[in-house]
Amino acid sequence: MADTKKTVSADDSNPLRTLLNLWPFMWPAERFDLKMRVVWASVFLVFAKAVLMLVPYFFKWATDALDGKMDATGILPLFLLSAVALVAGYNVAKIAQWGLNQLRDALFASVGQYAVRRLANLTFVHMHQLSLRFHLERKTGGLSRIIERGTKGIETIVRFTILNSIPTVLEFLLTAVIFWWGYGFSYLAVTAVTVAAYIWFTIRASDWRISIRRAMNNSDTEANTKAIDSLLNFETVKYFGNEDMEARRFDDSMERYEKSATQVWTSLGWLNFGQGVIFGLGMTVMMIMSALAVQRGEQTVGDFVFVNAMLLQLSVPLNFIGFVYREIRQGLTDIEQMFDLLNVAPEITDKEGAKPLQINQGAIAFHDVHFSYDPDRPILKGISFEVPAGKTVAVVGPSGAGKSTISRLLYRFYDVQSGAITIDGQDVREITQKSLRSAIGMVPQDTVLFNDSIAYNVRYGRPSASDEDVEQAAEVAQIKHFIADLPQGFKTMVGERGLKLSGGEKQRVAIARTVLKAPPILILDEATSALDTTTEQEIQAALDVVSQNRTTLVIAHRLSTVVNADEIIVLKGGQIAERGTHRDLLDQNGLYASMWNRQREATEAEEHLRQVRESDAEGVVIRKQPAN
Repeated sequence: MADTKKTVSADDSNPLRTLLNLWPFMWPAERFDLKMRVVWASVFLVFAKAVLMLVPYFFKWATDALDGKMDATGILPLFLLSAVALVAGYNVAKIAQWGLNQLRDALFASVGQYAVRRLANLTFVHMHQLSLRFHLERKTGGLSRIIERGTKGIETIVRFTILNSIPTVLEFLLTAVIFWWGYGFSYLAVTAVTVAAYIWFTIRASDWRISIRRAMNNSDTEANTKAIDSLLNFETVKYFGNEDMEARRFDDSMERYEKSATQVWTSLGWLNFGQGVIFGLGMTVMMIMSALAVQRGEQTVGDFVFVNAMLLQLSVPLNFIGFVYREIRQGLTDIEQMFDLLNVAPEITDKEGAKPLQINQGAIAFHDVHFSYDPDRPILKGISFEVPAGKTVAVVGPSGAGKSTISRLLYRFYDVQSGAITIDGQDVREITQKSLRSAIGMVPQDTVLFNDSIAYNVRYGRPSASDEDVEQAAEVAQIKHFIADLPQGFKTMVGERGLKLSGGEKQRVAIARTVLKAPPILILDEATSALDTTTEQEIQAALDVVSQNRTTLVIAHRLSTVVNADEIIVLKGGQIAERGTHRDLLDQNGLYASMWNRQREATEAEEHLRQVRESDAEGVVIRKQPAN
């Protein structure tokens, strides 16, 4: 029942309905030039088939001329009645037909490639429109393979639907008319039965192979998912020495792919064999009928050759009809999952008539906000607070209290279940997502960089920025001198996810691109929690500079980073347990004071251990290697 709602389904009992859903990719309404290419390709297609019908006639006439029984007076001009001229005409007709087919393919090439480009871009844009929830659950490797197969599948469908289906039907009709007009109803009947049996067998066998093809696609997707996931976590694999385990997991997936792929090729062999048997039986019957007619003197040897040539010629479109149906079914199977992705509705969308955010001062307010990722597990339970324009408010609390959820809701990665979040009095659900996110800058805990240059990653905050702006942003983030010492400077590649840089260097790049974006609202989501104390202090100094005169929301684990905040909100169990300045909260001697004391003790212990290590000349704390 679910398949009836799909845009594309390989299981659809009516493939024509599915192909109609794909028609906009074959006949792009916005590209008149491509539609004219389809028209001209179809014209050359018809001409090619008309010329192709002449080939068996020239073969027949040349055979009769060699046999001395040529009788084409009134059909051909006198200069073509010789055997040599007819042989030349036969080959000229074949060359002309080949040329017209190549011209047809050349005209249609851009149509197929435009369909690939359009579908790939449509999918890419749609992926970015889907919610954070979808992307947290996705499998990157499998997703990339689905998109890769889908773009190839749409080209196959577009090309074979227009360039092969129409000429095949046209050739069937012309062949049927020629046999009926020239040789009688019996030849037409045998041709019709052969074609009908061939098509029926092809459809049934191709439908049977769909489940095999789908199993192969699933195994391919699974193997690619494991490969990409393992390579993205290269360091983790090395830390635990699990190369053999990863190889076994990948090989298990490839073993299933091998089995499915073998079944695909084996089933294709049986399909081709069955098609050959059906056509061979039909051809045998018609050749016997023609041979008997020649013996009776009702036909010439040229007629016998003509029937054979027509049947051989008919085998090409017959093979094509099987090939076309098989390829279209296979293409539908390949793009089915891709269109399933396109059918996933974005969880967060702009309301009809949504207006851009109008920033006056940049004040943020949470009004009795309730939110849960899972209905059975509420995260925020009616929190209310304000971040006044130009002020800094920090949100702290134990792990699982809902701190990072606040930043995700402000960015509108999710919508609140009840309550409201406003910026300058405007509900974030009533404004466009683009304008909302352009007004907010984020420095996250775990900065992930693009596998490109430092300059590209900094400029990502404002792609139109000049080189001077990029350098100034790097200077504010206190990373310019580090970049200047690199051999390639700002052109230095940062590696996959920025892994060539240290944690502190990545954070500084994240700060630099936020500075370059120059947003009126800033979110610091545990921006220093993964850093050592010394680096944290350096990064915090840069963050203090960036947050000046900006509305700043700080999500923090280390309380030492928020002591200067205008207000600190302490979350516990999704509710506000305490609020006030650093001094006020210490005076309350509650949860915040308890957390502060524990972190201070840990910091003092860490500092004491560092001092001991520095004075550990005898190797008591850190065991030294004995001298050789």
